[in-house]
Amino acid sequence: MAREQVTFCRICEPFCGLIATVEGDRLTSLRPDPDHPTSQGFACPKGVAYVDIQNDPDRVTHPLKRLADGSFEEVSWEKALADIAARLRRIRAEYGGGAIAMYMGNPAALNYSATVWSGIFTKGLGIHHLFTSGSQDTNSRFAASALLYGMPLLVPIPDFDSSELVVILGANPVVSHGSLVTAGRIKDRLHSVTARGGRVLVIDPRRTETAEAFEWLPIVPDSDAWLLLSLLHTMISGQLVDEAAVRAVSSGWSEFAPLLEDFTPQSAFAHTGILPEQVAELARQLVAHKAVVYGRTGTCLGQHATLVNFLIDVVNLVAGNLDTRGGSVFADPVTPLLDRLAERGGAFTYGARRTRVGGFKDVFGTEPAANMAAEMTTPGQDQVRALFVTAGNPVLSVPNGPKLEQALSGLDLVVAIDLYVNETGKYADYVLPATAMYEREDIPLFASALYSQPFIQVTEAVVTPLGQARPEWEIFEEIVRRTKQTPLRARLSKALRRIGIRPTPQMMRAALVRLGRGGDRFGLRPGGLTVARLLADHPHGVLFAREQPIGRLRKVIRHDDGLLHLDHDDIRSEVERLKSRTPDPAYPLRLIGIREVRSENSWMHNVRALRSARPAHAARMHPDDAERLGLRHNDQVRLVSKTGRIELPLMLTTDVKDGVVAVPHGWGHNGGTWRRANREGGTNYNALASSDPRDIEQLSGSAHLSGIPVRAERIED
Repeated sequence: MAREQVTFCRICEPFCGLIATVEGDRLTSLRPDPDHPTSQGFACPKGVAYVDIQNDPDRVTHPLKRLADGSFEEVSWEKALADIAARLRRIRAEYGGGAIAMYMGNPAALNYSATVWSGIFTKGLGIHHLFTSGSQDTNSRFAASALLYGMPLLVPIPDFDSSELVVILGANPVVSHGSLVTAGRIKDRLHSVTARGGRVLVIDPRRTETAEAFEWLPIVPDSDAWLLLSLLHTMISGQLVDEAAVRAVSSGWSEFAPLLEDFTPQSAFAHTGILPEQVAELARQLVAHKAVVYGRTGTCLGQHATLVNFLIDVVNLVAGNLDTRGGSVFADPVTPLLDRLAERGGAFTYGARRTRVGGFKDVFGTEPAANMAAEMTTPGQDQVRALFVTAGNPVLSVPNGPKLEQALSGLDLVVAIDLYVNETGKYADYVLPATAMYEREDIPLFASALYSQPFIQVTEAVVTPLGQARPEWEIFEEIVRRTKQTPLRARLSKALRRIGIRPTPQMMRAALVRLGRGGDRFGLRPGGLTVARLLADHPHGVLFAREQPIGRLRKVIRHDDGLLHLDHDDIRSEVERLKSRTPDPAYPLRLIGIREVRSENSWMHNVRALRSARPAHAARMHPDDAERLGLRHNDQVRLVSKTGRIELPLMLTTDVKDGVVAVPHGWGHNGGTWRRANREGGTNYNALASSDPRDIEQLSGSAHLSGIPVRAERIED
């Protein structure tokens, strides 16, 4: 008999509510939850298609060991874990914990137990090298927050529901559904801005799906810093700034303002392609209205990404739109306890240490993933000799994947924990089967500080794990136990288990709910929330308020003086570097990525249900550029950067600015056990990106993936 269970999606950040249908112990369908307070009956094609991943015959459901010929055979958990632990003990004994590294992909950030227990794993093994997808995504935003507010996790979010003017830089929320802001039905929220007489302006090199729905202002890729600096210049020169208000909440304004002198709208035009009068009008509109500037991936992956994110907040501040209704606000987390404990434990660091190669500052203890190959091949203390990869595919997602492939083949041990054998996993000595999202309980823990409306929901597992799949946290814990167990630890562990105590994610989740907003405080607040009450009485979640509070800026800042800091040597250096940047005539075009509605990075390409409506994999180019280069629609074109080259069909469209080439990211499957993905073709966008430390963004270690200089060549038949 079929049953239904309320749950939620964990593919991307809105955590849309879903209703799962289960027959026996098999997930048969997913549909939008009409009673979910934030998503309100919406779910994207990826969310409902996850059934095909859950039941995919290509999923890894038993531990696999790679054989000498590159094929894999099933082995027992005992055999796999025993051999992994033995190899780790040898590596640790000879080289120390600094020789072990870990890479965590994007799905791990939406899996609370995997994320928290990964910290236990890295500390337990003494891992120094922690790489994540953050350096291909969010780290420059976090670095900017560390400079401005004293803590990288303090990220202001747009108050769309009260905005009169929304300016979107390098983001496509109609497709991404919002990032670094958790807001259900974000497209509808943006339409509500225009419905009440407001304006949504998308400044982007491509007419994205968001720009198509609203208003598009084309810009040259990777020129956002010029635009933002010229907006600030205009606000100051036009006497639009309430300097007393700026000085009341910040330090360093007198030192920061002179940096703007050379960035007139006229000088910026040569870099951005945006007319001076358009800049002047936008500056006036930002000051005159409840307005917010919001940026995401496109602003996080340029050559000056930390500077750009820093300037976004400064523009909001100077225009009077930081910590104000309709502007950019600081969410009050529903479950703040974990953040406080992690911060006090030193988890939210920026610049606490420097990398061995390149000397990059850490962000949350992580290193630039673009540095992975160099850390594996550069001799010396802490050279990487063993790598764990969980929920990730760095061969396709980090710059210069071919170089990383070569480096992986030289390691002493590679272990992948994933749903599939992918392009990275095919180099693994062991591939260990992880649970899919509906096979585990969860809570949107790390969205707590990003919700546009304070909200909480929990879910239990919908079905039991397929085959021998295990949650990542159990795998982490078992490897640490086998690798580092001492007689004292063994006695202590045995004593704790004897009295029924074993710290688990479920125990942590229960405590966070009970001590969070609306929680029962372990009985001190009768009738308050517990996990059991949420599941029984509020399966669709609890919405605490319709909006986040304002007036929190001085409460959240971590700098000792309680002020937002504008004066930084690193920012001054970046401004000077920006002014001295010159283009290379050998690479006259600028390459940008495309996020697709029916694709999620590199890991959802084995789903048949998402293929039928997906456009062909091709490079988009403006017709004027094609005519100049002697290229035609559907030609095979070679894109060449200083790092690599890819070949793919050409699609001519006026939806990209002249001088721009746009290519979907996440493709180029070539190996592993996901048969449909391998047949899909496509090319690896990131093969054109550089992993040279000199080309990695200096302040956050972020990869340069947006605005890569390239040239285009026609491939003769």
